[in-house]
Amino acid sequence: MHPHLRGSADEWLLPDKQVSFKINTTMYLNSAKKVELFEKYGKGATDTGSAESQIALFSFRIKNLTEHMKQNRKDHSTERSLTGLVGKRRALLNYLKSRDINRYRAIVKALGLRK
Repeated sequence: MHPHLRGSADEWLLPDKQVSFKINTTMYLNSAKKVELFEKYGKGATDTGSAESQIALFSFRIKNLTEHMKQNRKDHSTERSLTGLVGKRRALLNYLKSRDINRYRAIVKALGLRK
């Protein structure tokens, strides 16, 4: 611990200023949430590799990163990650569209994606 900081790690008080902040340590995406997404959109709880499962997982992460970006507009590393996730989801959607149009339409409707 830094000698000038007092208090717990999640609530530091600086010596000359009464500044405190809380660190959010809860994860938005844990194992239980992943299993729930895979059960809902995939073929089962252990179906982690199908295109539908991956698209659902990417969509969930995109939604959370978009909310983060609304509050932290200058977070360029998150913006880059968000752009990469959108590209991966788009590639999977294109793959699914070329292989099986009915599965593509079903996942787009289930997730409420445009297009």
